Amino acid sequence: MLEGSGIWTQQDLEAHDYPLLCAYTHPDTTASDLALVTDWYVWVFFFDDHFLETFKRGQDRAGGKAYLDRLPAFMPMDLAAGIPEPANPVEAGLADLWARTVPAMSLAWRARFAKATEHLLNESLWELANINIGRVPNPVEYIEMRRKVGGAPWSAGLVEYAARAEVPAAVAAARPLTVLRDTFADAVHLRNDLFSYQRETEEEGELSNGVLALETFLGCTTQEAADAVNDLLTARLQQFEHTALTELPPLFVEHGLTPEECAAVLAYAKGLQDWQSGGHEWHLRSSRYMKPAEPEAAPAARLGLSGPFTALAGLAGLGGLGGGLGVSTTPRAERARARGFAHVPHQHVGPSLLPDFDLPFPLRLNPLLPAARREVVDWCDRVGVFTDTPVVWTEDKTRGYDLALCAAGISPTVGQEELDLASCWLAWGTYGDDYYPAVFGRTRNLAAARACTERLTALLPLDDPATPPPPLTNALERGLADLWARTAGGMTPAARRAFRTTIVEMIDSWLWELVNQAQNRIPEPVDYLEMRRRTFGSDLTMSLCRLRLDRSLPEEVYESGPFRSLENAAADYGALINDVFSYQKEIEFEGEIHNAVLVVQNFFSCDYPRALRIVDDLMRSRLRQFQHVAANELPVLADDLGLDAAARATLDGYVEQLGNWLAAVLNWHRECRRYREEHLLADVTPPGFLAPTGLGTSAVRLAAAVRHRTAVPH
Repeated sequence: MLEGSGIWTQQDLEAHDYPLLCAYTHPDTTASDLALVTDWYVWVFFFDDHFLETFKRGQDRAGGKAYLDRLPAFMPMDLAAGIPEPANPVEAGLADLWARTVPAMSLAWRARFAKATEHLLNESLWELANINIGRVPNPVEYIEMRRKVGGAPWSAGLVEYAARAEVPAAVAAARPLTVLRDTFADAVHLRNDLFSYQRETEEEGELSNGVLALETFLGCTTQEAADAVNDLLTARLQQFEHTALTELPPLFVEHGLTPEECAAVLAYAKGLQDWQSGGHEWHLRSSRYMKPAEPEAAPAARLGLSGPFTALAGLAGLGGLGGGLGVSTTPRAERARARGFAHVPHQHVGPSLLPDFDLPFPLRLNPLLPAARREVVDWCDRVGVFTDTPVVWTEDKTRGYDLALCAAGISPTVGQEELDLASCWLAWGTYGDDYYPAVFGRTRNLAAARACTERLTALLPLDDPATPPPPLTNALERGLADLWARTAGGMTPAARRAFRTTIVEMIDSWLWELVNQAQNRIPEPVDYLEMRRRTFGSDLTMSLCRLRLDRSLPEEVYESGPFRSLENAAADYGALINDVFSYQKEIEFEGEIHNAVLVVQNFFSCDYPRALRIVDDLMRSRLRQFQHVAANELPVLADDLGLDAAARATLDGYVEQLGNWLAAVLNWHRECRRYREEHLLADVTPPGFLAPTGLGTSAVRLAAAVRHRTAVPH
C-alpha cells in the first residue's frame, strides 16, 4: 500500500497513528481483532487519500466511477465465489481484509457491511461532483450524504465485529438501532469536520464540511458556524443517549429478544460510545489534523487552536461517553437539553406567519374534482368516521378539510376511480394523524396506541391483499382495510412491498410523536426532520405519484443516492409547508411540540420570526436541491445505469409528478379550512367533537372563546 503508491510514505503512516485510533476506539477487543480492525482503518484512510489524489484533484469523475465500480467484486458473500485480480493497493487491501473478517460473521452482517462499504466508496462521487460545480451542500443534504461517504456507519459495522456483539437481524433495521447508528455517525462526522475544517477548505478545496455548510446556509461567521456544529454534535449525542435509555427496552420486549441478544445490542451500544470518546482523543493527537499534544494538558490547552476551532473545547466533556450512558457535558449543552423538556403548551402565538413561497411548479387541478369531493365525504361516512366514538371528525370538518383538492393537484390527469382512491388515501392518513393524539395522546395511553398500530399493520397483507381482514373495530381500521384491498391488488410484489413500507412507517411515526408528547420533549433537529417525512405522510402521498410507475425502473434507480435525495428534498419542502401553516394550530390550539419552527426556536434559542426565517431558508435550499438533482444528478445517474429512452422518460415524468405534488400541497394549505385562525376559533369545541383536556387546555379554550368574539376574519 505504501510502495510506489505516491500517496503515503512510511513516515506518513506512522505519524497518522491508526493503531492509536483503534486502541482508543476499541479498548476492550482482543489483540488479534484489534490488529485486523486497525488494518481496516489503514485501508479506508488510504482509500480516502488515494481517491483524493487520483480523482478529486483532477476532477476525473469518469475515472473515479470506473475505479469504484470494481470494488464490490472484492466483497463476495461467499468466499468460494472468487474475486478478480487486484489492480491497485485499494483492491488488494479490500480483498485481503474481507477474506480475514467475514468468516466470523453472519450473512446478514456481511450484507450490511458490504452495503455500508459501497456507500462509503460510491458517495465519493457525490463529493467530487460538488467540487466540479463549486456547490456547497445545504445542511440536511450534507448530514444525509456525509453518513455514507464519511464512513461512520461502516465503522459501526466494525464495532459489531470488534465487540463480538452482532446485532440480531430481526432488529437491525428497527428505528432504535437505526438512530443509534445514525447519531453515532453524525457525531463522528461533525467532530471530524471541526478538526479538519482548515485542512479541507484551505489545502484540499473540499466543499463537504459541516462548518462550511452551516456557514454558507446561515450566512454567519466561521466561528458562529463552528459553534452551531458543536451544538448539533451535542444534540446528536444526547439523542443517542435518549434512544439507548428509552427506546431499546421496549424494542427488546416487542421482538422477544433472548437475554443473549439483548446483551449483544447493549454491548454494541457501548462499543459505539467507546468509539466516540476514543475518536475524539485520537483527533487531538493525530498529525492528520494537528500537532500531537501533551496527554496531561487541559482540554483547551491541548487543542492549542484559535478561530473556528475554539468550539472544540466544549467537546472535551463529551469524551466521557465510554464510561457508560451518563454523559458529562458542558453547562451550555445541559441548558439546551433542559430547554427541550421545558416547553409550556398552548402558548398564545397569534396567526401563523407565512413566508413567500417561490414555487416554480404550476398548479393543475383535475377537472373531476367535484365528484371526488363528494366521494371523500361518502367514503368517510361508509367506514364510520362520523359515527365512531369518540368523534374525531365531523362531516362539516371533513368537507372543510377538502382532501380531494390536494389529490386533484397531485394527480391532475387521472380518471375518476384513481382520483377518488387517492383522495380517500389522503383522507385516511390525515384522519389517522388526528386520531392518534386525540384518542391516545390526551390520556397518554401508549399501550392502547401500540395495540392499535399492531392491528393496523396486520391489515396490510403482502401475499394476497384481497384476504378477508379480521374483525374491524373502528373507522381507522375499516378505512385502511378497504383502501389496501382496492390499491395493492393490482400492484407488482415489489411495488406492493414498497407501498406497504410507507404506510407502516407513517403509522409507527405517530407512536413516536405520542412518546415525545408524553415526555414533553421537543425533538432535536435532525431526528425531527427525518421523522417528519413519515409523520406528514410524505412517502405515502408521494407514493400516489409512484403508483403508475409500479417500480418499472431498475431497482438501482430507487436505491440510488440521487433518487432518494430528490424525494427527500421534495418531502422536506412539503412537510415544512405544513409546519409554517400549522404553527398556530399546533402550538396554541393543540399544545403540540412537533413543528419545525418550534424545533428551530428551541435549538437556536431564538424567537418565532427568527426561527421562521431559518425554516424559510431551509425550504428554499431544499427546493434548490430538488432542482439541482433533477437537472444535474439524475441525467448522470441515467448515463451511469445505461437507461434507455423509455426509462429516462419515466424518470422525467416522475420529476414532473413531484412538482405537481409540491404545487398541490401548497395550494391545499392555502385553500382548505384547517389552518387559518378563524377556522381554528370556529372549531374550538364543535358539538360532539373530542376537545383537548389536561393542564393548560381550559385556559386556551377560554382565551380562544374570548378571541372568537373579537376576531376579525382575514
